[in-house]
Amino acid sequence: MQDDALLVVKDLYINVGSTPIIKAVSLDIMPGEMVGLVGESGSGKSVTALSIMRLLAEPAMQITGGNIRFDGIDVFALNEAALRHLRGENIAMIFQEPMTSLNPVFTIGQQIKEMILLHRDVSNRQASQMAEALLARVGIPAPADALSRYPHQLSGGQRQRVMIAIALACEPRLLIADEPTTALDVTVQAQILGLIDDLRTETGMAVMLITHDLGVVSQHCDKVAVMYCGQIVEFAAADELFLNPQHRYTEA
Repeated sequence: MQDDALLVVKDLYINVGSTPIIKAVSLDIMPGEMVGLVGESGSGKSVTALSIMRLLAEPAMQITGGNIRFDGIDVFALNEAALRHLRGENIAMIFQEPMTSLNPVFTIGQQIKEMILLHRDVSNRQASQMAEALLARVGIPAPADALSRYPHQLSGGQRQRVMIAIALACEPRLLIADEPTTALDVTVQAQILGLIDDLRTETGMAVMLITHDLGVVSQHCDKVAVMYCGQIVEFAAADELFLNPQHRYTEA
């Protein structure tokens, strides 16, 4: 683990009841770096990400060991007020399915403004202007009109861009993208991943990209952590991992 890492996960254990589902998971992410967390469905990728945000479904899931530090701060020691500050403002997450993550009864503008007003000392008018600028930044056409639309009135790719806009509203230092291109066609997938890459370059934020697609990882990630049955079986620089995989599962 590197001393100047933005995020350090060390020897993380998570149980459901008495059954361990995450076992001795360790990884680190440097500022501005994109790290791919790869593995098949059920390997523990999303649970690991939720533990970083302290969003596990407790008490069903329990962290039984290990430590997570963000910029030197012990995430497990934070109270609820400090966690609210951490989420959105320092760490943001794009969830797998935007149709279930966006509220169907509120407009896109209302949902982006809610995030801005929660973390920024601005007026309602300023929040509207910031929301419009965010939609323009993520490539939504006619952003002023899009503010008044509801999620069902947008395409899948546009909804995913809205989720990215909400995540970026407070300029987080770490973005966790959990399968951000699920159910999108190949062209839109490339656009969304290109957008995340561009925003990382523009803002200097670090990214944890959760996926099962090694092709995506080879094109976009600096480092790769390979998960299998709740454990990280290999963690290496992306080019090194693809040239010389050390674990049978990675090779397969």
